[in-house]
Amino acid sequence: MVNKVLLIGNLGRDPEIRRLESGAAVAKFSVATNENYKDKSGEWQTITEWHNIVAWRGLAERAERDLKKGSMVYVEGKLTTRKWQDKEGKDQYTTEVLALMLRSLERRESSAAVSGGNFPTSADEFPSSKAAEKTPAESSKPKAVEEDDLPF
Repeated sequence: MVNKVLLIGNLGRDPEIRRLESGAAVAKFSVATNENYKDKSGEWQTITEWHNIVAWRGLAERAERDLKKGSMVYVEGKLTTRKWQDKEGKDQYTTEVLALMLRSLERRESSAAVSGGNFPTSADEFPSSKAAEKTPAESSKPKAVEEDDLPF
């Protein structure tokens, strides 16, 4: 089974950051994606879809530092649904994208040359238990891609 979401869109608002009692950071923000098509009369139409994004810990801190309203972002993650009760006690559901990778797609001349452009790197990923064991110097090194790692 697969639960994977890939989005490229623009932030609808600055990320909202909260810190839990444990010190973990949580970022929430919305991303707009657009789809263009021609209607029956030949006129171009645009459909905008809004996606609620949640990022935790290091990704939340990067979102706070690097993302601003209107900026273009690449988000990779999975769909999650939360159940909660409203004031009347009725069950409500919220579907969100839990971000596992974030990458700002805004052009920065100095960082593009150093980081290899706008392609995601291991530094953009949600930290796994393996990644947490790496030193900061190891985490910032790009992973070499071998022929067997290619998806085609």
